Amino acid sequence: MKKAVLGVLITLFVSCNNETENPTAENPIQDQSTALAKDGAICGSDVVRQKFLSENPDAAQRMMQIENNTAEFIEQKKMGKVLPDGSVEIPVIFNVLYTNSTNNVSDARINSQIDVLNKAFASTHANVSNIPSAFQPLNAGDTKIKFRLAQINRKSTTTSNWAPNDNMKKTSTGGINATDPTKYLNIWVVNYMPYQTGYVLGYATFPESAGLWNDGVVMMDEYVGEGGPVATHNKGRVTVHEVGHYLNLRHIWGDANCGNDFVDDTPQQITLHRGVPSYPKMETCGGVSRSTMFMNYMDYSDETTLFMFTKKQNDRMQASISANGPRAGLRIL
Repeated sequence: MKKAVLGVLITLFVSCNNETENPTAENPIQDQSTALAKDGAICGSDVVRQKFLSENPDAAQRMMQIENNTAEFIEQKKMGKVLPDGSVEIPVIFNVLYTNSTNNVSDARINSQIDVLNKAFASTHANVSNIPSAFQPLNAGDTKIKFRLAQINRKSTTTSNWAPNDNMKKTSTGGINATDPTKYLNIWVVNYMPYQTGYVLGYATFPESAGLWNDGVVMMDEYVGEGGPVATHNKGRVTVHEVGHYLNLRHIWGDANCGNDFVDDTPQQITLHRGVPSYPKMETCGGVSRSTMFMNYMDYSDETTLFMFTKKQNDRMQASISANGPRAGLRIL
Protein backbone atom coordinates (compact mmCIF):
# COMPACT_ATOMS: atom_id res chain seq x y z
CA MET A 1 0.00 0.00 0.00
CA LYS A 2 1.15 3.50 -0.66
CA LYS A 3 0.98 6.82 1.15
CA ALA A 4 0.78 10.12 -0.73
CA VAL A 5 3.70 12.46 -0.11
CA LEU A 6 2.17 15.91 -0.54
CA GLY A 7 3.58 19.40 -0.91
CA VAL A 8 6.45 18.13 -3.06
CA LEU A 9 6.44 18.49 -6.82
CA ILE A 10 6.66 15.00 -8.27
CA THR A 11 8.60 14.55 -11.51
CA LEU A 12 6.62 12.05 -13.54
CA PHE A 13 8.59 9.51 -15.52
CA VAL A 14 6.65 7.84 -18.32
CA SER A 15 7.60 4.17 -18.37
CA CYS A 16 4.50 3.18 -20.29
CA ASN A 17 6.06 0.49 -22.44
CA ASN A 18 8.44 -1.46 -20.22
CA GLU A 19 7.27 -5.00 -20.89
CA THR A 20 10.27 -6.86 -19.48
CA GLU A 21 8.99 -7.55 -16.00
CA ASN A 22 10.81 -9.32 -13.17
CA PRO A 23 8.24 -10.63 -10.71
CA THR A 24 10.72 -11.02 -7.88
CA ALA A 25 13.11 -8.11 -8.26
CA GLU A 26 12.86 -4.36 -8.66
CA ASN A 27 13.89 -3.14 -12.09
CA PRO A 28 15.76 0.10 -12.76
CA ILE A 29 13.74 2.94 -14.26
CA GLN A 30 14.26 3.02 -17.99
CA ASP A 31 14.88 6.05 -20.14
CA GLN A 32 11.56 7.38 -21.44
CA SER A 33 12.45 7.21 -25.12
CA THR A 34 13.75 3.65 -24.76
CA ALA A 35 10.58 2.56 -22.98
CA LEU A 36 8.34 4.16 -25.59
CA ALA A 37 10.21 2.44 -28.40
CA LYS A 38 9.40 -1.03 -27.05
CA ASP A 39 5.71 -0.96 -27.90
CA GLY A 40 3.98 1.66 -29.96
CA ALA A 41 0.59 2.25 -28.35
CA ILE A 42 0.48 4.43 -25.25
CA CYS A 43 -1.77 6.62 -23.15
CA GLY A 44 -0.38 10.13 -23.65
CA SER A 45 -1.82 11.80 -20.53
CA ASP A 46 1.37 11.89 -18.47
CA VAL A 47 3.57 12.75 -21.46
CA VAL A 48 1.41 15.80 -22.13
CA ARG A 49 1.12 16.60 -18.41
CA GLN A 50 4.87 16.50 -17.83
CA LYS A 51 5.43 18.99 -20.66
CA PHE A 52 2.59 21.23 -19.43
CA LEU A 53 3.88 21.32 -15.85
CA SER A 54 7.46 22.03 -16.95
CA GLU A 55 6.26 25.01 -19.00
CA ASN A 56 3.71 26.32 -16.48
CA PRO A 57 4.97 26.76 -12.89
CA ASP A 58 1.52 28.05 -11.84
CA ALA A 59 -0.03 24.76 -12.97
CA ALA A 60 2.54 22.84 -10.93
CA GLN A 61 1.48 24.85 -7.89
CA ARG A 62 -2.18 24.10 -8.65
CA MET A 63 -1.35 20.41 -8.90
CA MET A 64 0.27 20.45 -5.46
CA GLN A 65 -2.70 22.32 -4.00
CA ILE A 66 -5.10 19.81 -5.55
CA GLU A 67 -3.10 16.96 -3.98
CA ASN A 68 -3.23 18.65 -0.58
CA ASN A 69 -6.99 19.30 -0.94
CA THR A 70 -7.52 15.70 -2.04
CA ALA A 71 -5.69 14.38 1.02
CA GLU A 72 -7.73 16.70 3.26
CA PHE A 73 -11.00 15.52 1.66
CA ILE A 74 -10.04 11.87 2.20
CA GLU A 75 -9.08 12.53 5.83
CA GLN A 76 -12.34 14.40 6.51
CA LYS A 77 -14.29 11.55 4.93
CA LYS A 78 -12.56 9.11 7.29
CA MET A 79 -13.63 11.29 10.24
CA GLY A 80 -17.24 11.44 9.07
CA LYS A 81 -17.11 15.12 8.11
CA VAL A 82 -18.10 14.59 4.47
CA LEU A 83 -21.67 13.40 3.95
CA PRO A 84 -23.04 11.63 0.84
CA ASP A 85 -24.79 14.09 -1.47
CA GLY A 86 -26.05 11.78 -4.20
CA SER A 87 -24.74 11.30 -7.70
CA VAL A 88 -23.01 13.85 -9.90
CA GLU A 89 -23.99 13.69 -13.58
CA ILE A 90 -21.26 15.03 -15.85
CA PRO A 91 -22.48 16.48 -19.18
CA VAL A 92 -20.29 15.33 -22.08
CA ILE A 93 -19.59 17.05 -25.40
CA PHE A 94 -18.11 14.96 -28.22
CA ASN A 95 -16.10 16.89 -30.84
CA VAL A 96 -15.52 14.59 -33.82
CA LEU A 97 -12.90 15.49 -36.46
CA TYR A 98 -13.19 13.11 -39.41
CA THR A 99 -11.68 12.66 -42.88
CA ASN A 100 -14.11 10.03 -44.18
CA SER A 101 -17.12 7.96 -43.21
CA THR A 102 -14.95 5.31 -41.57
CA ASN A 103 -13.50 7.59 -38.91
CA ASN A 104 -16.65 9.68 -38.53
CA VAL A 105 -17.62 7.79 -35.38
CA SER A 106 -21.33 7.05 -35.41
CA ASP A 107 -23.91 8.32 -32.93
CA ALA A 108 -24.42 4.69 -31.92
CA ARG A 109 -20.74 4.24 -30.98
CA ILE A 110 -20.75 7.52 -29.05
CA ASN A 111 -23.90 6.56 -27.17
CA SER A 112 -22.35 3.19 -26.40
CA GLN A 113 -19.35 5.03 -24.94
CA ILE A 114 -21.61 6.93 -22.55
CA ASP A 115 -23.17 3.60 -21.57
CA VAL A 116 -19.73 2.06 -20.96
CA LEU A 117 -18.69 5.02 -18.81
CA ASN A 118 -21.84 4.74 -16.71
CA LYS A 119 -21.45 0.99 -16.22
CA ALA A 120 -17.75 1.32 -15.37
CA PHE A 121 -18.29 4.09 -12.82
CA ALA A 122 -21.29 2.29 -11.30
CA SER A 123 -19.59 -1.14 -11.41
CA THR A 124 -22.63 -2.68 -13.11
CA HIS A 125 -20.95 -4.34 -16.11
CA ALA A 126 -20.84 -8.12 -16.49
CA ASN A 127 -17.12 -8.41 -15.67
CA VAL A 128 -17.61 -7.35 -12.03
CA SER A 129 -17.91 -11.04 -11.17
CA ASN A 130 -14.36 -11.55 -12.46
CA ILE A 131 -12.78 -9.36 -9.77
CA PRO A 132 -10.57 -11.68 -7.66
CA SER A 133 -11.98 -12.39 -4.21
CA ALA A 134 -8.98 -10.71 -2.57
CA PHE A 135 -9.79 -7.45 -4.37
CA GLN A 136 -13.60 -7.53 -4.14
CA PRO A 137 -13.66 -5.64 -0.80
CA LEU A 138 -11.61 -2.88 -2.48
CA ASN A 139 -13.93 -2.47 -5.47
CA ALA A 140 -15.34 1.07 -5.61
CA GLY A 141 -18.82 -0.17 -6.51
CA ASP A 142 -21.08 2.73 -7.42
CA THR A 143 -18.85 5.81 -7.50
CA LYS A 144 -21.92 8.10 -7.75
CA ILE A 145 -20.39 9.64 -10.89
CA LYS A 146 -22.62 9.49 -13.97
CA PHE A 147 -22.30 10.76 -17.52
CA ARG A 148 -24.86 12.29 -19.87
CA LEU A 149 -24.38 12.99 -23.57
CA ALA A 150 -25.06 16.69 -24.04
CA GLN A 151 -24.03 17.29 -27.66
CA ILE A 152 -22.08 15.95 -30.63
CA ASN A 153 -20.13 18.40 -32.81
CA ARG A 154 -18.74 17.14 -36.12
CA LYS A 155 -16.23 18.70 -38.49
CA SER A 156 -14.88 17.38 -41.79
CA THR A 157 -11.14 17.88 -42.15
CA THR A 158 -8.29 16.89 -44.43
CA THR A 159 -5.99 16.38 -41.43
CA SER A 160 -5.59 12.68 -40.69
CA ASN A 161 -2.66 12.81 -38.24
CA TRP A 162 -2.91 14.84 -35.04
CA ALA A 163 0.04 15.11 -32.69
CA PRO A 164 -0.87 15.13 -28.99
CA ASN A 165 -0.30 18.90 -28.90
CA ASP A 166 -3.92 20.15 -28.55
CA ASN A 167 -4.24 21.44 -32.13
CA MET A 168 -7.49 19.50 -32.41
CA LYS A 169 -8.89 21.74 -29.67
CA LYS A 170 -8.67 25.04 -31.61
CA THR A 171 -10.52 26.13 -34.71
CA SER A 172 -7.51 28.28 -35.57
CA THR A 173 -5.42 25.11 -36.02
CA GLY A 174 -8.10 23.09 -37.79
CA GLY A 175 -9.83 21.66 -34.73
CA ILE A 176 -12.97 22.40 -32.74
CA ASN A 177 -13.04 24.82 -29.82
CA ALA A 178 -14.14 23.38 -26.48
CA THR A 179 -17.67 23.98 -25.27
CA ASP A 180 -17.33 25.73 -21.88
CA PRO A 181 -14.82 23.36 -20.22
CA THR A 182 -15.74 24.71 -16.78
CA LYS A 183 -19.14 22.99 -17.10
CA TYR A 184 -18.69 20.20 -19.67
CA LEU A 185 -16.35 17.28 -20.20
CA ASN A 186 -15.16 17.78 -23.78
CA ILE A 187 -14.00 14.67 -25.64
CA TRP A 188 -12.27 15.18 -29.00
CA VAL A 189 -12.19 12.28 -31.46
CA VAL A 190 -9.48 12.22 -34.12
CA ASN A 191 -8.23 9.78 -36.73
CA TYR A 192 -4.64 9.09 -35.60
CA MET A 193 -2.13 10.46 -33.11
CA PRO A 194 1.46 9.48 -33.97
CA TYR A 195 4.04 9.90 -31.22
CA GLN A 196 7.74 9.06 -31.47
CA THR A 197 7.95 5.43 -32.67
CA GLY A 198 4.32 4.64 -31.97
CA TYR A 199 1.02 6.36 -31.34
CA VAL A 200 -1.24 7.67 -28.59
CA LEU A 201 -4.58 5.93 -28.06
CA GLY A 202 -5.85 8.84 -26.01
CA TYR A 203 -4.85 11.48 -23.50
CA ALA A 204 -6.49 13.65 -20.88
CA THR A 205 -5.83 16.84 -18.97
CA PHE A 206 -5.57 16.51 -15.19
CA PRO A 207 -7.49 18.77 -12.76
CA GLU A 208 -4.78 21.44 -12.66
CA SER A 209 -6.05 22.29 -16.17
CA ALA A 210 -9.67 22.55 -15.03
CA GLY A 211 -11.58 25.12 -17.08
CA LEU A 212 -8.71 25.99 -19.42
CA TRP A 213 -9.35 26.16 -23.17
CA ASN A 214 -7.74 22.75 -23.73
CA ASP A 215 -9.34 20.90 -20.82
CA GLY A 216 -10.75 17.47 -21.63
CA VAL A 217 -9.99 14.13 -23.27
CA VAL A 218 -8.72 13.26 -26.75
CA MET A 219 -9.35 9.82 -28.27
CA MET A 220 -8.41 8.04 -31.46
CA ASP A 221 -11.64 7.11 -33.23
CA GLU A 222 -10.88 3.36 -33.15
CA TYR A 223 -11.02 3.31 -29.34
CA VAL A 224 -14.32 5.15 -28.85
CA GLY A 225 -17.30 3.10 -27.71
CA GLU A 226 -18.04 -0.54 -28.32
CA GLY A 227 -17.47 -2.36 -31.57
CA GLY A 228 -14.30 -0.68 -32.82
CA PRO A 229 -11.87 -2.45 -35.16
CA VAL A 230 -9.14 -3.30 -32.60
CA ALA A 231 -10.14 -6.62 -31.04
CA THR A 232 -8.17 -6.15 -27.82
CA HIS A 233 -9.51 -2.63 -27.25
CA ASN A 234 -13.05 -2.39 -28.58
CA LYS A 235 -15.08 -2.15 -25.37
CA GLY A 236 -14.78 1.60 -24.69
CA ARG A 237 -12.56 1.16 -21.66
CA VAL A 238 -9.63 3.17 -23.02
CA THR A 239 -11.92 6.17 -22.66
CA VAL A 240 -12.76 5.07 -19.10
CA HIS A 241 -8.99 5.09 -18.41
CA GLU A 242 -8.61 8.62 -19.81
CA VAL A 243 -11.63 9.95 -17.90
CA GLY A 244 -9.95 8.49 -14.81
CA HIS A 245 -6.99 10.80 -15.50
CA TYR A 246 -9.39 13.72 -16.05
CA LEU A 247 -10.76 13.04 -12.55
CA ASN A 248 -7.23 12.94 -11.03
CA LEU A 249 -6.25 9.27 -11.18
CA ARG A 250 -2.69 8.37 -12.10
CA HIS A 251 -1.46 5.21 -13.75
CA ILE A 252 -1.59 2.42 -11.22
CA TRP A 253 2.18 1.78 -11.45
CA GLY A 254 2.90 5.44 -10.67
CA ASP A 255 4.74 6.02 -13.98
CA ALA A 256 7.96 4.75 -12.46
CA ASN A 257 9.53 1.46 -11.41
CA CYS A 258 7.46 0.51 -8.32
CA GLY A 259 6.04 4.04 -8.42
CA ASN A 260 3.35 5.78 -6.37
CA ASP A 261 -0.16 6.46 -7.68
CA PHE A 262 -1.15 8.24 -4.41
CA VAL A 263 -3.79 5.55 -3.73
CA ASP A 264 -3.43 3.39 -0.62
CA ASP A 265 -5.56 0.42 -1.71
CA THR A 266 -3.91 -0.32 -5.08
CA PRO A 267 -1.00 -2.77 -4.61
CA GLN A 268 2.34 -1.35 -5.69
CA GLN A 269 3.62 -2.91 -8.89
CA ILE A 270 6.81 -2.82 -10.94
CA THR A 271 5.37 -1.36 -14.14
CA LEU A 272 2.43 -1.51 -16.55
CA HIS A 273 0.84 -4.69 -17.84
CA ARG A 274 -0.32 -5.59 -21.32
CA GLY A 275 -2.32 -8.43 -22.77
CA VAL A 276 -4.32 -10.69 -20.47
CA PRO A 277 -2.27 -11.50 -17.35
CA SER A 278 -3.22 -14.41 -15.12
CA TYR A 279 -4.17 -13.86 -11.49
CA PRO A 280 -2.34 -13.91 -9.18
CA LYS A 281 0.52 -12.04 -10.86
CA MET A 282 3.11 -11.67 -8.13
CA GLU A 283 5.61 -8.81 -8.17
CA THR A 284 8.00 -7.47 -5.55
CA CYS A 285 8.29 -3.80 -4.64
CA GLY A 286 9.98 -2.51 -1.50
CA GLY A 287 10.82 -6.06 -0.49
CA VAL A 288 7.16 -7.11 -0.39
CA SER A 289 5.75 -9.67 -2.82
CA ARG A 290 2.09 -9.18 -3.69
CA SER A 291 -0.33 -9.81 -6.52
CA THR A 292 -0.80 -6.79 -8.77
CA MET A 293 -4.20 -5.31 -9.63
CA PHE A 294 -3.73 -5.56 -13.39
CA MET A 295 -7.53 -5.51 -13.84
CA ASN A 296 -7.69 -1.89 -12.64
CA TYR A 297 -8.84 0.61 -15.27
CA MET A 298 -5.66 2.61 -14.73
CA ASP A 299 -3.39 -0.20 -15.96
CA TYR A 300 -2.70 -1.08 -19.63
CA SER A 301 -4.09 -4.62 -19.86
CA ASP A 302 -6.42 -5.60 -22.70
CA GLU A 303 -9.91 -4.18 -22.26
CA THR A 304 -11.42 -7.59 -21.50
CA THR A 305 -9.20 -7.56 -18.38
CA LEU A 306 -9.97 -4.01 -17.16
CA PHE A 307 -12.99 -3.87 -14.88
CA MET A 308 -12.50 -2.05 -11.56
CA PHE A 309 -11.73 1.15 -9.69
CA THR A 310 -10.94 1.00 -5.98
CA LYS A 311 -12.64 2.78 -3.10
CA LYS A 312 -9.68 5.10 -2.56
CA GLN A 313 -9.42 5.87 -6.26
CA ASN A 314 -13.03 6.98 -5.95
CA ASP A 315 -12.04 9.22 -3.02
CA ARG A 316 -9.64 11.02 -5.34
CA MET A 317 -12.27 11.36 -8.06
CA GLN A 318 -14.89 12.57 -5.60
CA ALA A 319 -12.44 15.15 -4.26
CA SER A 320 -11.97 16.54 -7.78
CA ILE A 321 -15.73 17.08 -8.27
CA SER A 322 -16.58 18.07 -4.69
CA ALA A 323 -18.09 21.49 -3.99
CA ASN A 324 -14.60 22.86 -3.32
CA GLY A 325 -12.84 20.71 -5.91
CA PRO A 326 -11.20 21.87 -9.15
CA ARG A 327 -14.01 20.33 -11.22
CA ALA A 328 -16.92 21.56 -9.10
CA GLY A 329 -18.37 23.31 -12.18
CA LEU A 330 -19.37 19.91 -13.61
CA ARG A 331 -22.09 19.80 -10.92
CA ILE A 332 -23.97 22.83 -12.25
CA LEU A 333 -25.80 21.51 -15.33
